[in-house]
Amino acid sequence: MPLIVPLLLSVDVGDGRSVAGLSKAIQLSVAPVFLFTGVTGLLSLFCSRLARIIDRTRVIQEALAKSRAKEEADVEDGERLEQVLVVQRRRTFLINRAILAVTVTALMVAAVVAVLFISAVAALDVTAIVVPLFVAAMGAMIVGLVLFLLEVQLAISQNPRRYY
Repeated sequence: MPLIVPLLLSVDVGDGRSVAGLSKAIQLSVAPVFLFTGVTGLLSLFCSRLARIIDRTRVIQEALAKSRAKEEADVEDGERLEQVLVVQRRRTFLINRAILAVTVTALMVAAVVAVLFISAVAALDVTAIVVPLFVAAMGAMIVGLVLFLLEVQLAISQNPRRYY
């Protein structure tokens, strides 16, 4: 009767060398996980900003509808509200793109973690994969942060006296 041994990442507990290799693989893979944690914090921040933008847009749309429904509609007030809605649409676009860029960052960092773990376990040299993937992840992070900065500047420009 053949002995069936499950393959657990080729861990051989007999001499301890395979366990040490697995331990090293886990150590190498865990370092980018801290970056991944920071990225998820950014995503949470961006999503809460998007929710606030959407809430404010709804309030402005309701005010615009009430303004237009009046018998004596104030043309200047309606135009001002339309301009505010244009800015809100731009803010929504910017924060949506920031969320997209940071989500791509998270996916790339997760891929880096997976490749590092597989390479350490399989004893492969995957530098040609990991380095460009990590650099691309940092590029996506930079794009997301720049878009976030633009959205914040746009939000401040709506109420300049309030923030200075």
